[in-house]
Amino acid sequence: MEFQKLSAPSLKELFIRQIRESILSGQVSVGTRLPPERELALQMQVSRAVVNSGLTELEHQGFLEIRPRQGVFVADYGRNGNISTLNAIMEYHSETLGRAEIRSILEVRRALEHLATDAAIENASAEDMDCLERLAANVEAAGSINQTIEAAFAFHHELAVVGSNSILPLIYISFKPVVSQLWLRYCRRYGADSLSDSTRALAECVIARDREAARRCTDEQLDNCIYGNRQIY
Repeated sequence: MEFQKLSAPSLKELFIRQIRESILSGQVSVGTRLPPERELALQMQVSRAVVNSGLTELEHQGFLEIRPRQGVFVADYGRNGNISTLNAIMEYHSETLGRAEIRSILEVRRALEHLATDAAIENASAEDMDCLERLAANVEAAGSINQTIEAAFAFHHELAVVGSNSILPLIYISFKPVVSQLWLRYCRRYGADSLSDSTRALAECVIARDREAARRCTDEQLDNCIYGNRQIY
């Protein structure tokens, strides 16, 4: 039996988490001016260096706006955010998604999957297709639900990569926390074999370079999760 090394988050990471969660939970609303750095440092019992670097990182993630000589304000991250914002939101909401959010994510995933399969069928090399075959086989060979989910994500991420769209794999990475959580729900309800079977079905359509079959496969799988007999709400 093997164990991984444990590591505690740094004070900066804890600072970022607390401010970000206050924003995402609605405790601190868009447009709110945060206390000055000195006050934040005193309240949270950290150094001003931790506060300063944490605020800078939160601005980079799209949650704050630092205005010279005016202060630090909560940004309209829904309107002006970026990939880092999306990733942070997905991590925060991954275990608390509601019905409407799950449906919205599945609908977005349908569009992304169509884009990924279309691009892969058009642009992937024979070697790329061999790689997708191996990754699909890894899903089938997985020994636990968590291993199945990791293998399934590796397949879908590679599917995005081989289509030669440089942005699509980054979007897939951003969605990983929440997609993994939805797959976990799915596997707990319907079994890991169900995720393995759906991955194999899509892989066969893509490897055969059958665009319409791949689209139908995606639609059938997601329709079942949204409207059909394998819902994950």
